[in-house]
Amino acid sequence: MFTRQRPESQTKPQEARARFRGGLVAVTSGWSQGYVQANLVSVPARHAIALRRFAVRNPRACPLLDVVAPGRYWTELAFGADLRRDLPAYRVWRKGELVAERTDVADLWHSDLVTFLTGCTFTFEPFLERAGIPLRHLEQGVNVPMYRTNLKALGARRFRGPVVVSMRPMPRAMADHAAAITAEMPYAHGAPVHIGRPAAIGIRDLAKPDFGDPVRLHDGDVPVFWACGVTLQEAVVKARLPFAITHAPGHMLITDRRAKVSGTGEIRVLR
Repeated sequence: MFTRQRPESQTKPQEARARFRGGLVAVTSGWSQGYVQANLVSVPARHAIALRRFAVRNPRACPLLDVVAPGRYWTELAFGADLRRDLPAYRVWRKGELVAERTDVADLWHSDLVTFLTGCTFTFEPFLERAGIPLRHLEQGVNVPMYRTNLKALGARRFRGPVVVSMRPMPRAMADHAAAITAEMPYAHGAPVHIGRPAAIGIRDLAKPDFGDPVRLHDGDVPVFWACGVTLQEAVVKARLPFAITHAPGHMLITDRRAKVSGTGEIRVLR
């Protein structure tokens, strides 16, 4: 398992990417605050149309920011970025099985890979903090917890599966304010999909997340759940593709695009 470093909120995106390219591994929550972060999924080109259709059908869980042409490892969202090296950690999949977790996938990249970049809830976290809403996972120095739910994503050919959610507990009185803030950021998953009872969306034990780390709730906290980009990764895994590359949950691409609270801001959201 990778060790985690202390988040650096004021690090510029290009500097953060350079440090990750140099081998630093860190959960990117709290890094480069004010900039958009993105999930990454790369699949063989013959599956790209169906996967894009899956993303379009599930915009809350998979808000598309960019689809990178076959073989390319750069994006307009991040000047000079190398998508093969500039995320802190990647996962490599073969026929639905995790075969490696790596910090560099350049030697596995090939001309047939199409890469999807989708929005991430880490983008809106600074806006919650500025509103005085606590982020327990940052307080506790852990990755945000993520859970599979009983909510079903709309399928597209072989791509289907559950909606994955991330959870941020907060005082009950702040939950509506958090929902209002994030509703104005659809490119970062928008408003929560559920507030309150985990069992209502199929989560049996908050202390046992499927991805990330457990987070301790404070007295008076209520769990707030947002759709999560790992939904796209889960659909790829369940499809048992011969080969795929994804980000490791919590280890995102930090882009050069500024986050905004209203609409899509500078983000070129694809539909």
